[in-house]
Amino acid sequence: MADEPLVLGIETSCDETGVGIVRGQTLLADAVASSLSEHARFGGVVPEVASRAHLEAMVPALERSAREAGVRLNDLDAVAVTSGPGLAGALLVGVASAKALALGLGRPLYGVNHLAAHVAVDTLEHGPLPQPCLALLVSGGHSSLLLVEDVTGRVTPLGATIDDAAGEAFDKVARLLGLPFPGGPYIDRAAKEGDAAFVVFPRGLTGPRDLQRHRFDFSFSGLKTAVARWVETRERDGEPVPVADVAASFQEAVCDVLSRKAVDACRTHGVTDLLVGGGVAANSRLRAMVAERCAAAGIRLRVPRPSLCTDNGAMVAALGAEMVVRGRTPSRLDLPADSSLPVTSVAV
Repeated sequence: MADEPLVLGIETSCDETGVGIVRGQTLLADAVASSLSEHARFGGVVPEVASRAHLEAMVPALERSAREAGVRLNDLDAVAVTSGPGLAGALLVGVASAKALALGLGRPLYGVNHLAAHVAVDTLEHGPLPQPCLALLVSGGHSSLLLVEDVTGRVTPLGATIDDAAGEAFDKVARLLGLPFPGGPYIDRAAKEGDAAFVVFPRGLTGPRDLQRHRFDFSFSGLKTAVARWVETRERDGEPVPVADVAASFQEAVCDVLSRKAVDACRTHGVTDLLVGGGVAANSRLRAMVAERCAAAGIRLRVPRPSLCTDNGAMVAALGAEMVVRGRTPSRLDLPADSSLPVTSVAV
């Protein structure tokens, strides 16, 4: 096997069909087909719609990635695929496609964890990961703090979402404010024109009593409810809702909690490198606040470019390449799609 293996990665955990190809830590192609527009009218992702969209997009995405990379599928050294966590039906499409490809080509198959892949993708931009490092992953379904000693096998969860993840809260608050789905980009845009101190919304799980049980956990359900009540009161009194100010105040609360807990986790565990990933990592205020707090704490910060933060095949290929280089055992062809796969199971 080559020192810089040529690996194709398939990602279908939610609404985006991603096929990426890497050679070692060099990104060659990243084809993404999103079914987002098909879900927008429902205000959220519909699992069955996502699964059918993956079926339609898979072969074109495979062909496009090979064409962009300038390689033939027969040139591949391995195939990697997200086996969980995610939507069960959507995962099945990717896992079945990867199995067929690996079997047809006679190449090893690596089923990998979606969250670990969000960590590994940073190698494509900033090179090898520091060992250990701490990862803050924020997306529609996950808000997690992970201690990463080895992205191919030793990942320890320090904290996670106990109700609404940050991305879910962005979507729900956007709907309250009459903004389109998905809410993250639209709230970020509106917030640029607003006053982040206009309303002081609650910071969930940051009180003194939370330090014992939930120091590194996240809860955004209460924040979402607080915004809803504030907006309802305003509307009941016949007053206009200042969308930009509410968006900025809500965003400030989310980013304050995420950045504060991430830096606290680094200090507590003696880690000097923080990586931020996941779709919400594209948020401009989060990137700025984390950078400011890391600089003050002497922590080195790594954040992939926004296109690598959202779900994509490149991140799966990146983790697959790490598996190959480190000689990890490939998956069996009866690899399952596990919608609740824990992050401690980096490879399946």
